[in-house]
Parts: sequence; structure tokens; C-alpha cells
Amino acid sequence: MEATATAVMSFALPSTNSKTQTCHLLTRPINPFTLPPSSKIHLRVPRPHNHRLPTITAAISRTKKEATVETVKQQLENCYLLAGINYKGFTVKQFQELRKSLPETTKLIVAKNTLVYKAVEGTRWETLKPCMKGMNVWLFVHTEEIPAAIKPYRDFQKEKKLEDNDFTGGVFEGKYYGPDEFKTLETLPTRAEIYANLLGSLKSPASALVSTLQAPARDVVMVLKAYVKKLEEEAGAAQS
Repeated sequence: MEATATAVMSFALPSTNSKTQTCHLLTRPINPFTLPPSSKIHLRVPRPHNHRLPTITAAISRTKKEATVETVKQQLENCYLLAGINYKGFTVKQFQELRKSLPETTKLIVAKNTLVYKAVEGTRWETLKPCMKGMNVWLFVHTEEIPAAIKPYRDFQKEKKLEDNDFTGGVFEGKYYGPDEFKTLETLPTRAEIYANLLGSLKSPASALVSTLQAPARDVVMVLKAYVKKLEEEAGAAQS
């Protein structure tokens, strides 16, 4: 270690022996930071090492977005209805309670509109675009019983007095239903009602059967399957 520079002062004191006595006084060490301008002191300031963090953060964010898009695509498999719900103002507790109140055939996912649209773009679900505004939580229904799948949310909405948190739109069989048209989805006949309707038509005059066959293809197919199943059961019972 370098020796600290020290200033020395000398002065004479009178003496009775007519001899001059010299005394030396030591002053405080010289502060190296007060050296004259001619003296150069090099101080090394360490550079920050976090200049790469923004890049890492961006990579993590991109990975999360891709995972969300993939989750939406997975939920679209065997999905009959995809609907948006305005969840602005929802508390965490309310959201947890809502999830618990839904049947296993429905899934509730929070995802940005842009990510959901990326997942549905180019598919029959793309018509959902009109409701991709504001804050949405997405309801994926994996059953043909649409009214029964929607009812739990309606009950929750009424119980918690969440009138403003309504459906923002939905897609069913490739058709878009706006908030004003959602009542149509909530009043769709159940599978049992469709079966009873067609089976009744098969026993009624031809005009009633023609009227039934003019219903959407999905309803007709469902009823025909039910009728075939009924015939098979009757045949099995007769053989036993």
C-alpha cells in the first residue's frame, strides 16, 4: 500500500541558552482527492450488468403468449359454444366462485382479445371478432346442452348483481350471436325435447314430419339417432 503523504511545519522557539530550538509539527494526512489539478487519479466505476434483462423479459412474455394461444386452441377441440363475458370489475373472490359454480363441461379462461383472435383466425370461430373489445373472460362449452351450460353463469350473475357483466357475444355452429341474440342460445331445446319432438312427428301426419325435417340439420340428425337407438332397444328387448 502506498504511504500516505504528510505535511510538515517547522518553526523556532526562543531559548534562555541563546540557542534556537526547532520544533516539527505533523499535520493531518493530505486528502488525495484535494490534490492539485496536475495530479491524476483514475477511479473505475463498475458497469451495470443488467443491460440484457429487457431481452430476457421479452422472451418470457412471448413464451407466455404462445402458451395462451395454444391453450385456447386446445379448448376449441370438441367445443360447441365459445362466448365472451365482460369481467371488468370482477374481484378475485368472485372469479374463483364463478369457476367453482360451472359444470365440468365448461371452461373459463382469461386471455387477451388479440391472443384469442390469433387462435381462432382462419377457423369457423373467427366470426367471434365483433365481441373482442374491452375486458373479456372466455367461456368454452364442451357439450351440446347449451342452455344448461349457460344457466350457471346467469344464476351467478343474478346472485352477485352483476348486471353489467353480461355476455359480449358468442359463436355457435359457426354463427355469431351478439348480446341481444343470446336469448336464442339460452332457449334452445334440450336433446330430450328434440327427441320427443321428432318421435312425435314420426307418428303424426306427413305434414308434421316435413316441418320437423325443415329444422336445422343438427337437430334432425340428433333426433334420428335417438329414434334408431330406440328401435335397437326395442329389438333387443323382444329377443330377450
